[in-house]
Amino acid sequence: MAERNSTGLLMMLEPSPAIAMSLPVEVREKLAELELELSEGDITQKGYEKKRAKLLAPYIPQIQGVEPSLQKENRIQMSQAAPPGSKHNKSRATNTRDERFRSDLHTEAVHAALAKYKERKMPMPSKRRSVLVQSSVEACTPPDNHAAPPDVTGLLEHSLHVDRDRPPVASVKVVPRGYNHSGVMETADGVPVNSRVSYKIQQLLNTLKRPKRPSLREFFIDDFEELVDVQQPDPNQPKAEGNQMSPLAGEPLGVVTNWPPSLLASLQRWGITQPRSPCLTALDNAGKPVYTLTYGKLWTRSQKLAFTLLNKLSTRNEPLLLPGDRVALVFPNSDPVMFMVAFYGCLLAELIPVPIEVPLTRKDAGSQQIGFLLGSCGVTLALTTDACQKGLPKAQTGEVVTFKGWPRLLWFVTDGKHVVKPPKDWHPTIREANNEIAYIEYKTSKEGSTMGITVSHPAMLAHCHALTQACGYTEAETICNVLDFKRDAGLWHGVLTSVMTRMHVISIPYSLMKVNPLSWIQKVHTYKARVAVVKSRDMHWSLLAQRDQRDISLSSLRMLIVTDGANPWSISSCDAFLNVFQARGLRPEVICPCASSAEGMTVAIRRPPESGVPPPGKAVLSMSGLSHSVIRVDTEEKLSVLTVQDVGQVMPGALVCVVRVEGTPYLCQTDEVGEICVSSGSTGVAYYGLPGMTKNTFQTIPVRASGGPISGRPFTRTSLLGFVGPDNLVFIVGRMDGLMTVCGRRHNADDVVATALAVEPMKFVYRGRIAVFSVSVLHDERIVVVAEQRPDASEEGSFQWMSRVLQAIDSIHQVGVYCLALVPANTMPKAPLGGIHISETKQRFLEGALHPCNVLMCPHSCVTNLPKPRQKQPEVGPASMIVGNLVAGKRIAQACGRDVAQLEDNDQARKFLYMQDVLQWRAQATPDHPLFLVLNAKGTVSSTASCLQLQKRAERVAMALIEKGRLNPGDHVALVYPPGIDLIATFYGCLYAGCVPVTVRPPHPQNLATTLPTVKMIVEVSKSVCILTTQAIMKLLKSKEAAAAVDVKSWPMVLDTDDLPRTKRLQIYKPPTPEMLAYLDFSVSTMGILAGVKMSHAATSALCRSIKLQCELYPSRQIAICLDPYCGLGFALWCLSSVYSGHQSILVPPLELDSNVSLWLSAVSQYKVRITFCSYSVMEMCTKGLGTQTETLRLRNINLSCVRTCMVVAEERPRITLTQSFSKIFKDLGLSPRAVSTTFGCRVNMAVCLQGTSGPDPTTVYLDMRALRHERVRMVERGSPHSLSLMESGKILPGVKVVIANTETKGPLGDSHLGEVWVSSPHNATGYYTVYGEDALHADHFNTKLSFGDTQTVWARTGYLGFLRRTELTDASGERHDALYVVGSLDETLELRGMRYHPIDIETSVIRSHKSIAECAVFTWTNLLVVVVELSGSEQEALDLVPLVTNVVLEDHYLIVGVVVVVDPGVIPINSRGEKQRMHLRDGFLADQLDPIYVAYNM
Repeated sequence: MAERNSTGLLMMLEPSPAIAMSLPVEVREKLAELELELSEGDITQKGYEKKRAKLLAPYIPQIQGVEPSLQKENRIQMSQAAPPGSKHNKSRATNTRDERFRSDLHTEAVHAALAKYKERKMPMPSKRRSVLVQSSVEACTPPDNHAAPPDVTGLLEHSLHVDRDRPPVASVKVVPRGYNHSGVMETADGVPVNSRVSYKIQQLLNTLKRPKRPSLREFFIDDFEELVDVQQPDPNQPKAEGNQMSPLAGEPLGVVTNWPPSLLASLQRWGITQPRSPCLTALDNAGKPVYTLTYGKLWTRSQKLAFTLLNKLSTRNEPLLLPGDRVALVFPNSDPVMFMVAFYGCLLAELIPVPIEVPLTRKDAGSQQIGFLLGSCGVTLALTTDACQKGLPKAQTGEVVTFKGWPRLLWFVTDGKHVVKPPKDWHPTIREANNEIAYIEYKTSKEGSTMGITVSHPAMLAHCHALTQACGYTEAETICNVLDFKRDAGLWHGVLTSVMTRMHVISIPYSLMKVNPLSWIQKVHTYKARVAVVKSRDMHWSLLAQRDQRDISLSSLRMLIVTDGANPWSISSCDAFLNVFQARGLRPEVICPCASSAEGMTVAIRRPPESGVPPPGKAVLSMSGLSHSVIRVDTEEKLSVLTVQDVGQVMPGALVCVVRVEGTPYLCQTDEVGEICVSSGSTGVAYYGLPGMTKNTFQTIPVRASGGPISGRPFTRTSLLGFVGPDNLVFIVGRMDGLMTVCGRRHNADDVVATALAVEPMKFVYRGRIAVFSVSVLHDERIVVVAEQRPDASEEGSFQWMSRVLQAIDSIHQVGVYCLALVPANTMPKAPLGGIHISETKQRFLEGALHPCNVLMCPHSCVTNLPKPRQKQPEVGPASMIVGNLVAGKRIAQACGRDVAQLEDNDQARKFLYMQDVLQWRAQATPDHPLFLVLNAKGTVSSTASCLQLQKRAERVAMALIEKGRLNPGDHVALVYPPGIDLIATFYGCLYAGCVPVTVRPPHPQNLATTLPTVKMIVEVSKSVCILTTQAIMKLLKSKEAAAAVDVKSWPMVLDTDDLPRTKRLQIYKPPTPEMLAYLDFSVSTMGILAGVKMSHAATSALCRSIKLQCELYPSRQIAICLDPYCGLGFALWCLSSVYSGHQSILVPPLELDSNVSLWLSAVSQYKVRITFCSYSVMEMCTKGLGTQTETLRLRNINLSCVRTCMVVAEERPRITLTQSFSKIFKDLGLSPRAVSTTFGCRVNMAVCLQGTSGPDPTTVYLDMRALRHERVRMVERGSPHSLSLMESGKILPGVKVVIANTETKGPLGDSHLGEVWVSSPHNATGYYTVYGEDALHADHFNTKLSFGDTQTVWARTGYLGFLRRTELTDASGERHDALYVVGSLDETLELRGMRYHPIDIETSVIRSHKSIAECAVFTWTNLLVVVVELSGSEQEALDLVPLVTNVVLEDHYLIVGVVVVVDPGVIPINSRGEKQRMHLRDGFLADQLDPIYVAYNM
């Protein structure tokens, strides 16, 4: 509330326009100063409000009762209507933006655009509230009528209608847990929902329902060439209409009589003839001159260094350096003197200097790429200063560390005491400028890679000559250099040309500019400098500080060279600077913007006024036209315009042309924007070591429309985008580095920055700290905007600003922003001399290492090239399907296991119809044969049971049921036991008494609230009249804690079986027919549905016989089982199989692995087990828990070479990645790579497939995932794009028949066609056991027939999609082997855009997208795809995941994610089989019970 009150107070104190006009001048001035302090960060928001309130208090009338929104409007009007009288207000009229990107016209355009969007609301993302606030117990699952949600994807016409009369939605406040929202909200189809999350999604739906501006392109024909088409050009887009341009030549280079033959000759000349003439003055951080280097000193010190480098550095008596070697120059920006000496020293020694930035830490932005450059240049030596060397990070040995990606360097300090005076007879050789490399300048490309541009001696000389002529430089002139002297214009003007013409350079370090932005102007005044070399940023900074100075004069300046004139927004700085400093003697004609690039060096510069050139030009261009590379001059009233100034004339001796950006370099038309190419002797020569890129850039041959070259000379591409205007003036509208091509239209990053900064950013973000770049997602560029958020900005305020920026960019540039991210202050990677390191920012964004604190994704509005939604074709009839398959030579997809009737084995148990008879027979025949062995966490045997012991215990249980429980045959009994012998004994006790057992997992004592209701539900649904359990669990069921979760009074009779008395001989119950119910098998499906199936005595025996035959189980065998014994195949293996086959089962309860991960594998090794069964969760625990400990296990003598087959019991698609990881990790312990396989069972049949001990190894195929979405199987090669590996689910069991059927027509399908797996076998379950007995509802699940072909066989529908494929392998019978591949559960598939998706495929992509995603689950809600990810890293990484998840799902699956929910590890519910419970998760999400770290709503 405190926050809200303070803003309310501020609103009350805002003056109306009338009051604002009547404020005294000094108050207005103080207010303007306050605004400035706030914008510069010198005062906090709170301090600002306090001081402002104090200033305005006397002038504000009491306005209680006025609606605050009206006052807010007044405030906006006031901020726009600034009083004309105030001089300060004039100079600081809009101190809320970065002046470099400032234009009143543009600001008005942005505000006009935003006015149109006033009504639009967007759902705000939610961050985690305090965990202390407890969640509401009443949170409920939404009703079932959510099943058919509305279409909100904008594809149906009726959903485009927007209800304008609906009252406006209130802004979302974060509601604490337990907050009861009494008003019932509605979803888009009018379904009432009472949850905050649904409220937000409702807002999201409203946003999505608005028609999108660009019409959705209907691409996509259902073939598999390229699914996503390129954007078709708009027929109405503007096209270039002018004539073809002619190349433009600069004036010829003048012939100077005494022009030196090389730069070094010039240095020698001035060093000897003018030794006292000042060359360079260095300043300290206070602006005081520290040292003035004279030409004499420069000459002698350079000679000393050259001699030392060539003669005094050696390794093994060999000189370390030879002429032509590359040497790194690592000098701080504050030491130009040492740099200049080192640079010329290298040139004198015929070494090639490579100037680079000083690496401050091992992780500097872009440092790795610099290292790559040094490595490729073969640099072994780095020159630096003593102070700098001391400041570099050191290793423990005291040597400078090797930076990441850098070659090993020898560091040499060039200070006086380390260099040697050369002997009298030693003189450096000074040659004429030959074609050798003079120096290498580095440049960082758009992608972040660093290239070295080589400059030859003739080019260096010619460039100095051209600059001297263009700028009219004369001897002994004073020049003020504010730029980095190591590269670009700072090097060309301040180190090279200055020596050529004997000028005096005043070098202003960046550190001084940060402390005193006016320093360069003061130095121009002090030294009466004739020329200053600056960037528009320096002009902008000095504007902010200029009020402190009254007595400076700029009248001495004849040229103010603005070196980033190539940024179209530099015009605003130039105009504002002139506006203020004209009164201090600055003449308008002095401002000379120039255009340059690392490759082309200086391309064009506006000449000084005395050279008699045409007046400067200005063009107002349509941004829409520019996006189509066409020049359309606009009137100033139009909203979407760009005003640019010229950058003067072409350099002397250069030939310039403009060529098309892409493809063959055709000359542009006169009204077309293209890349500027220059042919002259003063450009870079090559990219060092990159001949291919060099040819493309430095040896371009522009061609006319006819195809003929325009000139025999090669041209250099400058990466500047522009055109030649009237009077042969060059205009630049952007750079290739900032070019973003979206939907075939080109946008400039600087223009987008300008629009973002026109949206009043002052309160929310730092002005100069904003990056705009594009990333490639789904075959097109997508625009990303990243800015630094102020620490005092509120969540809601920042979010509103972000929304407005999106709207402004959409309106001005007609392009959608894909992602807008705000990061905490001072966390964006910085370039060495201020500004943002764009490519590093982009890299971090793509790697998920940016750590934003706010993210807004808008994929819905800017991804317009999605494939057309699939239209369902009318189904082909089943008869046509069969005929089609026969014609194509494909067999019907049908397969079966071995025939049980014909298998002769000495199976004594076959004689018995009932399991209880088998146990009795074994107790008589082999009473002491051990059947079961249960291990505890220590690996010791906790309990055992022989045939006789088991029989006796079962009899006691049966007696207790009959005598104590007074139960009748056919009564249902719930068995609530931990895994162990008790569970098995009570199961047979129930059979002995004629009761129907129902095994139930006991509740977790630490988690009764969620586990006990499931127990209660199974007991009630199964109609159990009695519960058998242990004393401990019995107490738990009736405890006070249990009473909080369920009604403990409604439990049926509970009997504990801990101390049962010995019994007299019992008469065992004989069922009248084997078709009678033996037991009920209850489990919760992944859809969250509790389903119990009925297993008859006949099915139970048939299941045991099939498993026995498949696994070759005999009394002499031992098998190890690490499974939960409560349902499905796990129960059958744990309780039934040993009794039937007589083998010994070593039982390992999976819960024991929590305290001893290696328990299962130790048991397998200790007992030399050949066959073992486990679940995916057990396999995952071993893989994660023991992955790094295989060596330790080997030392403990764990050996897995005995394992012949290890089967994962599952009801899902095989998890091939997990099984392969498991095999790979434990290969070192002797595990055969062929041993691991999977089984497949489901509710209708516990065991359809099981690998067993004989038969061929499981096969793996690779499918096209895109075909799978269209419900088709298309085999591809391993490693193909969009491929999905699928492993066979084990061998089909004896007696089992499988057919693949069409889910709609119920007709059989052909080989390798995707359909539902139907199964027929003696061990099928006989039906669902439901509480209401509505068997008709599910009758066809267990009792269905094909509509065509074999219409007699009764099949059960598994509810799983899969296909059969005949392989080249042969099985035991010598027949070709039919492999069954299970693709996924039909109930779980997501129907999106007319296609069928399997959640696991989307989840696999998402988990792959970032290392901190531990687990993921997806589901849909109202046609929105919701992705829930578990974050294993720190919470600051949470928002990194949002764009990465959105990108990967778009790229891999052509789907737009609607909501991304980031949660803590362990939030996604997983059942005992290791399967995700996605529907439970969905319920938790809708009831707002997940306590998410962050919820992002993608617009």
